[in-house]
Amino acid sequence: MHTPVLLTPTLPGMPDDGHARAVIDAVLPVVDGGRFAVKRTAGEKLEVKAHCFADGHDVLRVLLLWRADGGATHEVPMVLLNNDIWEAEFTPPTPGRYSYGVVAWVDSFASWRHELTRRVDEEDIRVAVQVGAIEVAAASSRATGADRQALTQWAQSLDHDAADRNIDGTALKAQALDRDLAELAGRYPDRRFQTTSAELPLIVDRVRARFSTWYELFPRSTGAPGTHGTLRDVESRLPAIAKMGFDVLYMPPIHPIGRIDRKGKNNTLVTEPGDVGSPWAIGAAEGGHKSILPELGTAEDFRHLVAAAAGHGIDIALDIAFQCAPDHPYVKAHPGWFRWRPDGTVQYAENPPKKYQDIYPFNFECDDWQGLWVELKSVFDHWIHEGVKVFRVDNPHTKAFPFWEWCITQIKREHPGVIFLAEAFTRPKVMHRLAKLGYSQSYTYFTWRNTKEELTKYFTELTQGPGYEYFRPNVWPNTPDILHEQLQTGGPGMFRLRLVLAATLAASYGIYGPAYELLEHLPRGPSSEEYLDSEKYQIRAWDHDQPDSIAPLIERVNRIRRDNVALQFNRSLRFLAVENDQLLAYAKQSEDGQNIIVTVVNLDPHNAQYGWIGLEPHSIGVDPGGTWQMHDLLSDERYQWQGDWHYVRLDPHHTPAHIMVVRRRTRSEQDFDYYL
Repeated sequence: MHTPVLLTPTLPGMPDDGHARAVIDAVLPVVDGGRFAVKRTAGEKLEVKAHCFADGHDVLRVLLLWRADGGATHEVPMVLLNNDIWEAEFTPPTPGRYSYGVVAWVDSFASWRHELTRRVDEEDIRVAVQVGAIEVAAASSRATGADRQALTQWAQSLDHDAADRNIDGTALKAQALDRDLAELAGRYPDRRFQTTSAELPLIVDRVRARFSTWYELFPRSTGAPGTHGTLRDVESRLPAIAKMGFDVLYMPPIHPIGRIDRKGKNNTLVTEPGDVGSPWAIGAAEGGHKSILPELGTAEDFRHLVAAAAGHGIDIALDIAFQCAPDHPYVKAHPGWFRWRPDGTVQYAENPPKKYQDIYPFNFECDDWQGLWVELKSVFDHWIHEGVKVFRVDNPHTKAFPFWEWCITQIKREHPGVIFLAEAFTRPKVMHRLAKLGYSQSYTYFTWRNTKEELTKYFTELTQGPGYEYFRPNVWPNTPDILHEQLQTGGPGMFRLRLVLAATLAASYGIYGPAYELLEHLPRGPSSEEYLDSEKYQIRAWDHDQPDSIAPLIERVNRIRRDNVALQFNRSLRFLAVENDQLLAYAKQSEDGQNIIVTVVNLDPHNAQYGWIGLEPHSIGVDPGGTWQMHDLLSDERYQWQGDWHYVRLDPHHTPAHIMVVRRRTRSEQDFDYYL
């Protein structure tokens, strides 16, 4: 007769099941406790760490779980590093939404086996083997087929031999610790009391979200002198843009431009006949955000351009600016979407002291906010249907954050390959919030980081700080709005060095051209960052064959980026010691360590600078005392380096920088045919 087991009632505060002993204290990386997604690109591994432990000294098993939305769950064993930190990784194969987490449990079989290894007394061994027989029998009950049969036989053998006094403890212990059978039993663990973490979100983009090279131009300035450029003229520029090595061609808004309060040349309030206005003053009688300025061409011309660009390996990036000219059709059809002042006029956009009389912002607090959201998302939907997969969004920080989270989430569920670049030169927390909400890339403060100290501090933050998991920087030395003082006064040397910095510090960068390669440097006035005769307000004619164009340098730098995977990621960036504050030195390497790029830039655009660079042989996989070659991919010169410190001299009139690849093995005469 069995004595009945009396169950104690669950008391307040008790868990429903108190058997789970494993603790998952943290799963990393994580963004705001899982509120927002970590970001990676297809084919890029995600390394996951988990802080896991249990009471006592039993053995813990920890698995990394991951799955694509709607897909099967994959399990990856995690390895104990130290201090209860476990690690594993997985590589998402395609763009889309994923989730990952961790499961942990106390492994009774592994704990038994671990304890058995410590037993030396023969009687202790016999008792322990009998316990092991029970563990193996339990594993066999969870197995099937041949595995079940093998484990059952092993359990019976252990139980029988533990009672056989003719088998000594040493032999019995060896039998119980059989590695092959232990591995078999380990496939069928008892996971009844496992602890499972919350699922964490992961957004996986296509590779261009991580590594991209942008070129911006105004389509209306691509025609013959004295004419309005067209989309067909832009198409004729594609071979030159591709030759320079750009894979994203970004165009400002291509929509009809408002006529009411149109701005004149150099942002004047008074227009003259023929003034074309700002492309960002969107909307007129011809249409709004889903229409094309008739002078640029037709929808068919646009589709032809997108297809032609794809043939050159180039994405067309379209500017989305959610604002309206006074004569935009939305203003008449949906007056409730705008803020009205007491005098009966609409509040135009302002950023004191700047005023934008030709632009009306949307009111995201309007009563019909849902209708506004749906219509704005439909703008993206329209251009995605026309073949656009990349959008540069103008001033997203002046629109409601909940809208962006909803809109981008919906679009990327339907079109995982779409990329969004946030043009938000604003406060850091605001920029980071936009990235968390779904933006694939973000503008940065690179334009205003110029000294060695500024660049080192800023890019260390971008590549090593917590924002790395979701904030992908896209750095620009100039934009149509920003002609930094350094470019105004630094001469050609400044254009060259800032190009190299942008292209090698960040995996994604862009330039506004042809102003950049043609060294456009005249400001609208003293203390102004605006261009004189800015393309924002007028058509410009560009001479692409100018002898001082730095297009050849751009082409070479972009080829180096394409050929060296180390420059296609940000995480490995590390700055190197150098005694001269006018020299900035840093290294990047590929995940496998086979491709290492060392860049040294002279921050002085006028004078030669020299100094000693600290690069230890062991940090690049070279034996101390060994010799290796540094191949400068800009000049094609080669240098023999040895030891920890290396002399560098850079003359900006000759070359602004070294972009050197490490060649660990130096070729000798024995490598050539004639030696044999």
